[in-house]
Amino acid sequence: MADILLVEDDGELADLVSGRIREAGYTVRVASDGPSALSAVASQLPDLVLLDIMLPGMDGLEVCRRIRTQHPLLYVIMLTARTSEIDRVVGLEVGADDYVTKPFSLEELVARIRAALRRVALTGEQGSDDGEQPVRIGRLFVDPVRRDVAVDGEPVHLTVREFDLLLFLARHPDRPFTRMQLLSQVWDIHYEGYDRTVDSHVQRLRAKIEPDPSQPRYVRTVWGVGYKMASDPEPR
Repeated sequence: MADILLVEDDGELADLVSGRIREAGYTVRVASDGPSALSAVASQLPDLVLLDIMLPGMDGLEVCRRIRTQHPLLYVIMLTARTSEIDRVVGLEVGADDYVTKPFSLEELVARIRAALRRVALTGEQGSDDGEQPVRIGRLFVDPVRRDVAVDGEPVHLTVREFDLLLFLARHPDRPFTRMQLLSQVWDIHYEGYDRTVDSHVQRLRAKIEPDPSQPRYVRTVWGVGYKMASDPEPR
């Protein structure tokens, strides 16, 4: 049974959300501020964190940053009441895998949790399958079994989503994908409204694997379409 950590300072909302998650068959622990959230992660690593962005003591962005330094593969869904796109983007840039904007439907939230846990389970299954071959593109090396990434032999540390996005693109070199296609294939989200999620993850990925993120060689923008992985990333 998956263990979910809900970090939410609104007691009434925390009760409502945690109750629905338990009904869906998961265990839930609740933390009401940033420091207690970090303590909860340290005492027992959850399978997924639902993290409110506005918290007393330490905001969700800082909590996410600190979680990422210790647990880069822990799945984090940011909960935010803010309507500004930039706030959601900042949440993704500090390492959140996804976000849900308040007010949200409890059924949508449960659906997103299920999709995330399926992705985490798939990650584990892929890690135990020794039949998948590493992908090499230029100086980039991606190992789907060990979930290792290296550029010029130097290891690159990616979150779950960043790795899944990179692996998907690397398996289909030179093929452009729309943002909706990437949301469906990588995020298991099948509806519009989260295009900026893809853009933010591409920016973070470029910052980690590209020699010059402002002039990407690997993950290229296909104007009017979306993104693709270049099969020949070397400069001419």
